Amino acid sequence: MRKTTVILLVVILLGGLLLVAGTVYLPQFYITGDTAFDGDRAMEDVNYQMALGARTPDSEAHQKLREYVIGELEKAGWETGVQQTEKLGHPIYNLVGKRTGKVDAPWIILGAHYDSRIVADHDPDPAKQSQPVPGANDGASGVAVLLELARSLPEDLPQTVWLVFFDLEDNGNLPGWDWILGSTAFVEVLQGKPDAAVIVDMIGDADLRIPYERNSDPALVQEIWNAAAGEGYEDIFVPEPGLSILDDHTPFLNAGIPAVDIIDFTYPYWHTTEDTADKVSPNSLKAVGDTLMAWLEEK
Repeated sequence: MRKTTVILLVVILLGGLLLVAGTVYLPQFYITGDTAFDGDRAMEDVNYQMALGARTPDSEAHQKLREYVIGELEKAGWETGVQQTEKLGHPIYNLVGKRTGKVDAPWIILGAHYDSRIVADHDPDPAKQSQPVPGANDGASGVAVLLELARSLPEDLPQTVWLVFFDLEDNGNLPGWDWILGSTAFVEVLQGKPDAAVIVDMIGDADLRIPYERNSDPALVQEIWNAAAGEGYEDIFVPEPGLSILDDHTPFLNAGIPAVDIIDFTYPYWHTTEDTADKVSPNSLKAVGDTLMAWLEEK
């Protein structure tokens, strides 16, 4: 009887500690809807993709990643779909997670490519130039940021948000292939006109430095770089022009949709066998994730 009384008192005291000013505070691991971007958790997504191997088009690793992405989106409560089509005779699987906001709120598309390049034709070692690119930064980093955004974005955001994982971005300049096939196919049949499309590509570099991509919509660039500065990332999102790049934002721009490419193209391991997970930093993933979350909250 005495033991039971002590247990009851402990429970009452703990309950009192959890109730402050009418708010219930629970340990972090009981909270199902995180609203903080976790760079370490995003890094786990990078490592998972590396463990699969190169996600070259229609390979086993490519298929397993498709299943993983859809599964993670569903666990985070997103409506999911797959746009299956083809271009140049190659099957395309664009993966989509959707969350519908208020009727008059903006419609935002956040995108990244998930395929990796068939050959490492920029490798300094000619013997390795026929090997596939591991794609830790060029591919896996963007996927990781979108997946962690799926887990972290608050459900009550007013905007309609689509997370789109584009297929067949990265095999241009090869016989029978071209660049940005997945995003081109996606925009060709897109019903309606989003207010903005934001692409993240090669954003995990440990020495991350993201200037303006010259083709990107200037007003949209300014909004996002301002959000980055507000989060303390002005040393990463540097307010100066960089290169003009053909990327998954291009089909949106061609369709008259404001779009921006968030990319650090000064990456020495691009299209080499050295594009591996040790080149990627969770801090860089977090900087991009925090910036996009802050921008969405202000949009």
